[in-house]
Amino acid sequence: MANVNVKFNGKEFLLSCDDGQEEHLEELAIYLNEKFTSLKNSLGNVGESKLLLITSISILDEYYETKNKIDMQKKEINKITEKFKELKALVYSYKELKEKEISELSISQNNLKNEIEANRNEYETLVDKTTLEIENFIKRNYPDTKTQ
Repeated sequence: MANVNVKFNGKEFLLSCDDGQEEHLEELAIYLNEKFTSLKNSLGNVGESKLLLITSISILDEYYETKNKIDMQKKEINKITEKFKELKALVYSYKELKEKEISELSISQNNLKNEIEANRNEYETLVDKTTLEIENFIKRNYPDTKTQ
């Protein structure tokens, strides 16, 4: 435990605190003394006990106001976090949907490619067959004509 001399309302007090907390205790004592002095100057002579009570209430008011702001910010952060989680879920859902669509389009593209190749082969076979039939027809009906 460490000991710290602090000055409050013109008097010195020896206070104890955990090791390493001396500077923080001094800052708190300075703030409390400044608040007390400010209220003393604005309210006049209302008695030390009453002035200490008013100072304590004033500091507690600041504390609760700050605490309420922090609580509101925490709620806002929680709302934003929930919205972010919803957005993240939507992004993943959208990504999965698009990946499925891409996969289906790829399959359709391959099927179309195969169908085009099959149709091309059928066309070539049909052309070859038709050409052969025309050549045979010409040979049968016009035996003297040369065909290429």
